[in-house]
Amino acid sequence: MADKANITPEVLKWARTSARITEEDAARRAAVPIAKLQLWENGEAVPTIKQARNLAKFYRRPFALFFLPDIPNDFEPLQDFRRKGSVPLGTASIFIIREIQRRQAWLQELIEESGEDRLPYVGRFSVNDSPEEIAQHILQTLEIDPLNYENDDPMRVWINRTETKGVFVSRTSSMHSRMPLDPKEIQGFAIADKYAPFVFINTRDWRAAQLFTLVHELAHIWIAASGISIDVDIHSSYGNNIHPVEILCNQVAAHALMPQTTIERHSISEFRSIDSIYRIARLYGVSSFAFIVRLRNLELINQRSYRSLAGEAETRFREHLEAEARKQAQKKQSENTGGPSPYLLRVNKNSRQFTRIVLDSFRQGAVDPALASTLLETPTTKFSKLEVYL
Repeated sequence: MADKANITPEVLKWARTSARITEEDAARRAAVPIAKLQLWENGEAVPTIKQARNLAKFYRRPFALFFLPDIPNDFEPLQDFRRKGSVPLGTASIFIIREIQRRQAWLQELIEESGEDRLPYVGRFSVNDSPEEIAQHILQTLEIDPLNYENDDPMRVWINRTETKGVFVSRTSSMHSRMPLDPKEIQGFAIADKYAPFVFINTRDWRAAQLFTLVHELAHIWIAASGISIDVDIHSSYGNNIHPVEILCNQVAAHALMPQTTIERHSISEFRSIDSIYRIARLYGVSSFAFIVRLRNLELINQRSYRSLAGEAETRFREHLEAEARKQAQKKQSENTGGPSPYLLRVNKNSRQFTRIVLDSFRQGAVDPALASTLLETPTTKFSKLEVYL
């Protein structure tokens, strides 16, 4: 007879509901009827150790947590800056937030105990400050010139400079292959800590939007407003149903990525054709549509030109999406599709700088192997594969 796990039923139920997992999915994972799961959660029966371990893994909670006498204190939920009526956060979104909060808490304690100074730019401004002033301070702090990325990918430049200055950048499109992150739920979020600030970017969102999301989340750091974002869009800089913090952060992103003084270096004639707009927008790392909106807001094009260019940009975007859909379909049909290394994806998800710190701490004996493996979601025997991508 299998050994029974004398878990605390209230904790078992809390672990499931806090992960937004239904009774049906949990019962399926434990390979029992829903009625059986309900008996466990009501304290009228107990699972076997194997069943309880299976559920702990599914809920992404430590197995030992099920045996606590009471529901434990969990991480404080991040403020939800999304507009009312947004799609509720699903399990994948809950898991990625919790996972990064766990990494951030460990890192914050490590950095603070090492005696390092607080980061001066976290909370340097407030929601009442000028978005242009905040954007300028971000550019100066990160030492970025939006018109000179030295022939490098703008996204890579921003990430490298951001992490060099102490903000950890996590990027992923899913928790795992069966748990994608829906950009309609979450585009990004920020944890504005004075020692270890983190920003997250959902890479399932279309590529040109990801850089805007990164800078939007940096604005959250600069005004010390930790929280979840969804209305990350230059068009959402002015909206009746948009949170004031989101409006400000969108404006900061627009000013930082497309500063007026930088745009005005271009000839007005360059703003007349969609081909020219497309070329310039790529230099800035933004979508052609975002650039057109910025031009209109700066009154560098009139309403008639705006409508014409925006229509052409929308057509190109639809064509791009159709091409991407065909590419993905062909990729699925191919037997040897290749794709990015899982270790590269893991480094991006963990944050490159975070991965470096954990690996260095592990080598120095400052963190034990089990914790290092948990923090990087990688067995210690495979750490060398992570180092390849650093």
